[in-house]
Amino acid sequence: MFNTVYDVIVVGGGHAGSEAAAASANMGAHTLLITMNLQNIAQMSCNPAMGGIAKGQIVREIDALGGYSAIVTDKTAIQFKMLNKSKGPAMWSPRAQSDRMRFAECWRTMLEYTKNLDFYQENVIGLLFDEDKIAGVKTALGIEIKAKSVIITAGTFLNGLMHLGDKTFGGGRAGESASIGITEDLIKVGFESGRMKTGTPPRVDARSLDFSKMIEQPGDENPEKFSYLPTTKSLVEQRSCYMSYTSLEVHDLLRTGFDRSPMFNGRINSIGPRYCPSIELKRM
Repeated sequence: MFNTVYDVIVVGGGHAGSEAAAASANMGAHTLLITMNLQNIAQMSCNPAMGGIAKGQIVREIDALGGYSAIVTDKTAIQFKMLNKSKGPAMWSPRAQSDRMRFAECWRTMLEYTKNLDFYQENVIGLLFDEDKIAGVKTALGIEIKAKSVIITAGTFLNGLMHLGDKTFGGGRAGESASIGITEDLIKVGFESGRMKTGTPPRVDARSLDFSKMIEQPGDENPEKFSYLPTTKSLVEQRSCYMSYTSLEVHDLLRTGFDRSPMFNGRINSIGPRYCPSIELKRM
């Protein structure tokens, strides 16, 4: 593999990287997908959902172009709901909740059956250039892999920082290290870098919840599906979501820690460029 000059190297095995690798390989390009952990290909990190407002149409557009996201979603969904049905059809937004483990498993299986696609588990720490043209990547083991094109889909892992309370440490996802080196090489050839904020909801054990005190949010009575292909089917049995509200007491308790929160005390801005949202808790 290391003596091969690939047509395309895809760095990062999230949703974008998986789609890029599939698209490249299906167009006949000899493609290598490099990711830090092959067990985490297409992992749903935060919300186990595909689609939603301003995103659902993108999943279907990918499907129309031959991508895999809609197919995988249909095969692993546990709920389908068309959002914004109270508004006009232009505002309707399809969303599916998926089984996180089956979603990643299905993606991995479909990629493994894709011709022209190789896999490699390693950390890419740099880019190779031939004058002003990309020539490949360099890994943490010092291996240089040549390619005609390189697609970077490392996402939040690129020089990633995580804030937990008053602690800050590097990482792209809890328990996984950041990707260091690619950003620096891009800057050397003229790119600009910046930092944007994302957020991760808490993981809650369903056995610790009293769903009788929540508002049930069932799926659609006649659910649709994402893919236009006849090879996937609409859901027959669905799982419900549940909605709950905080209280004035919870809001007041949160305010006692604002001075230590990077979202409010400016620590996000002081660490790197350059985005710190303005957030206000509204009383219900």
